[in-house]
Amino acid sequence: MTDAGAPPVPPDSADAPAKPYRVLARKYRPSSFADLIGQEAVVRTVSNAFETGRIPQAWILTGVRGVGKTTTARILARALNYELPDGSVKGPTIHMPVLGTHCQAIMESRHMDILEMDAASHTGVDDVRQINDSVRYAPASARYKVYIIDEVHMLSTAAFNAFLKTLEEPPEHAKFVFATTEIRKVPVTVLSRCQRFDLRRVEADVLMKHLAGIATKEGVTIEPEALGIIARAAEGSVRDSLSLLDQAIAHSAGEVRADDVRQMLGLADRTRVIDLFHHLASGDIAAAFKEFREQYDVGADPVVVLSDLAEFVNFVTRVKVVPATADNVAFSETERLRARDFATKLSMRVLSRMWQMLLKGIAETQSATRPAAAAEMVLVRIAYAADLPTPDEAIRMIEQNGGGSPVVTNGGGSRPAPAPSMSAGAPPVMGSAPMQAPRAQGPTLAAVGGGMRPQAMASQPSPASQDQPALRLGSFQELVALAGKNRDLITKSALEMDVRLVRFEEGRLEIALERTAQRSLVSDLGRKLEDWTGRRWTVIVSNEQGQATLREQNLRAKSEREAAAEADPRVQEVLARFPGTKVIEVRRLAPEPPESDASAVEPPDESENDDDF
Repeated sequence: MTDAGAPPVPPDSADAPAKPYRVLARKYRPSSFADLIGQEAVVRTVSNAFETGRIPQAWILTGVRGVGKTTTARILARALNYELPDGSVKGPTIHMPVLGTHCQAIMESRHMDILEMDAASHTGVDDVRQINDSVRYAPASARYKVYIIDEVHMLSTAAFNAFLKTLEEPPEHAKFVFATTEIRKVPVTVLSRCQRFDLRRVEADVLMKHLAGIATKEGVTIEPEALGIIARAAEGSVRDSLSLLDQAIAHSAGEVRADDVRQMLGLADRTRVIDLFHHLASGDIAAAFKEFREQYDVGADPVVVLSDLAEFVNFVTRVKVVPATADNVAFSETERLRARDFATKLSMRVLSRMWQMLLKGIAETQSATRPAAAAEMVLVRIAYAADLPTPDEAIRMIEQNGGGSPVVTNGGGSRPAPAPSMSAGAPPVMGSAPMQAPRAQGPTLAAVGGGMRPQAMASQPSPASQDQPALRLGSFQELVALAGKNRDLITKSALEMDVRLVRFEEGRLEIALERTAQRSLVSDLGRKLEDWTGRRWTVIVSNEQGQATLREQNLRAKSEREAAAEADPRVQEVLARFPGTKVIEVRRLAPEPPESDASAVEPPDESENDDDF
């Protein structure tokens, strides 16, 4: 097998038979710990264990596909059995500068003392029984017998149980290496007998350097941007990145360019995705439609376009939180510069909502019969709804605007204005008009995408209560209504369900509490009444029984209305004709206007009993 650090060996002569082509994922498979990329923690732990002689009887390697689980298992088997013909190496070592006596056979999976078993096709207890029977015998030529079991989570429960005794007390000459992508499916009884190593995804910049080195060895010219696209598409998997590079070389038939890789993967141009993001952030839905249709016409998949858009939103958000993220070389210079620009201009609220809407929109587009139309509707929602104010901001804007909704005049007409897409105090998106100076009261306005948009300001303190006359309450019901008017639904619900009125006077409230009442209700109620009415209130908890709670009174009144309705002869006749029916709600109709004919015909003394069922 060709060493990962050596260039491919050409045939000895032109007449030599052509060797079958080996894909890059196999050709450049690591054969030593020095060639293993992105797994520094594993290499350091194994190196220290070998140097100190603290070698366990079993390892379990876990991670996503293509990060090197099986390759690491073979390297471990090679390190355990590394020997040189001159006998200079006496024990396990991670330093393997040249191929040893057993190395070639181990890396090609044909050594008689290194048993590799695929648990996906050998799941039964009989397969494990064969291992238990053979593990007692000493190795034929190597230092250790090594059992490599791939996808170990596929073993049956009985097979795992049959493994436990051997795994806990194996012979000194036996070692086990397990590999799995589903570590949670492995019983804890097995995990407790192994040293666990989590192989991490390889960073995109590390993958780019690795791919660039392989392209140089293969004599292939490839653009750095193309390397970045392949590295991101691989999602941390070395095997996936090599397979994509192999495909890109065959697709380009020469120099590998970024456009060729995008076409091969069905990706949209990153620059055009950023332009689409700019149009959406500016609220220019017409330009966003035009840009999306142009990408769709040249073959871009609508789902891929939305996915790339979501990826860029995520990148901008990360740059906003951690500016150093923009230094990642896996992204092009254009992406990094424009991401920095957007991160300074867009608020976190806007980016979060765009992300949430894209996640939902991608799922809708995948299941839609017309993906392009579904993607366009997602873009509409993002442009017009992704930057709406939060409920508290909307309430504050309405209150600051005198109780009405924010309205701006545009071209002689008035219309409700959507919320801003830019954070307060930030400059507008490129290509938009400059922001107007903020006003002292009401929401500020920003000219974004050709239209005026209100911008929520920080909450302003309300005018001092002493500037307004004190509010007088005439009854307990008015107090409850006041809590609802001030949008304090928690207090309103507590007054209706947990409070029994004993006495009510102006500035003094005497109540009895239910067991479900909060302990802080009395103190909170006194403070809130003072804020709402502008005068001091005394709230006293009484030992008297008091009246029924408002909820009990409402339920009693409802029961009386239903009983009165069921006693009505007309209702009884309906109930008799339709067995099984019952009265579930009684509503009182609004009084008829004086000029209606119904008022003249209906007797005054029966109007009170005219209920709607």
